[in-house]
Amino acid sequence: MTRKKPQDAGAFSLSFLGSDISGHELVQKADIIYVHWILGGFLSVRNLKQIAALGKPMVMILHDMWAITGGCSYSFDCDKFLTQCGNCPIFPEDKEVDTAFRQHVEKKRLYASFNNIFFVSPSHWLSDLAKRSEITMNKPVFRIPNPIDRRRFKPFDKRVAKGILGMEEFDFVICFGANKVHSPYKGWMYLKEAVSRLAERVEGSKIGVLIFGSVATEEIMQSIPFPTKFMGFIRDDYTTNLVYNASDVFLAPSLADNLPTTIIESLCCGTPVVGFDTGGIPEMISHGKNGYVANYKDAEDFSKGIEYCLQNRLVGELLPEFNTDVVMGHHMDLVSFIEKEISVGDNN
Repeated sequence: MTRKKPQDAGAFSLSFLGSDISGHELVQKADIIYVHWILGGFLSVRNLKQIAALGKPMVMILHDMWAITGGCSYSFDCDKFLTQCGNCPIFPEDKEVDTAFRQHVEKKRLYASFNNIFFVSPSHWLSDLAKRSEITMNKPVFRIPNPIDRRRFKPFDKRVAKGILGMEEFDFVICFGANKVHSPYKGWMYLKEAVSRLAERVEGSKIGVLIFGSVATEEIMQSIPFPTKFMGFIRDDYTTNLVYNASDVFLAPSLADNLPTTIIESLCCGTPVVGFDTGGIPEMISHGKNGYVANYKDAEDFSKGIEYCLQNRLVGELLPEFNTDVVMGHHMDLVSFIEKEISVGDNN
């Protein structure tokens, strides 16, 4: 159905398939049900209705925009979800009543039918959109960042980390993830331009590059003007921690993102981050202190940001609001709010 969609359009998820888990033992025993990313045929809107019908508090965690739109993960420049999705730019047909329109109506009907559905967004950016979306504007929306286990991601001597990975010969090491370089979300075209400009800026400095999430490809190798080591798909925390610690700066050129876990991990390891001013990324980076927030889609400014972090030897640091005890405190406040709402509802 979306095979002819524009290449710069993001993902669109249908809600036709899913499983009824409302009778599952764990669901039946739960006091509060947290719903995270449930697409790919796991749960449909109909299945969410089955869970909500149990009467238990159901907390929808917004990992992207899907729950507040007609079906796209990120809407980019489209703001139809603020009123009514339809004639979606992802679909080639010029139809007002399309799949996006119908899913928009289906979600709105679900949310309006139950008072036990609550929403949590990890970022201020997405919580603000949820409060404005025509689907969720009348529902309780909270902003609570994702937690991270600081025992798994922590800083240690960069010289040791570089030595283990064979990167000790370089003055500086930069790293980034490159799982799907042609994804409309990842900003590969801006990253490769920024790195090329960096080579002109720091001529004479020995810079090495670490890339994870991808095997070596001809396109990537020809685009990076520095010696490059591919780490492939990393499946353990030890190696992930090692890569961040061996790096002097982590690059996050996402063009659409909520609250990227990679940025949190990098900052926990003491490595500064350069990212674009989009989504929840500016909420994680204190500009000029633990990283650099570059102007959106500006490869030149992104390149300046890399240089700034390296020359000033910035140290990454997780902002206090992302600490686990603060995050868990917000969840306890959410539970208290839910208990009061339920109590008021019972009295009515």
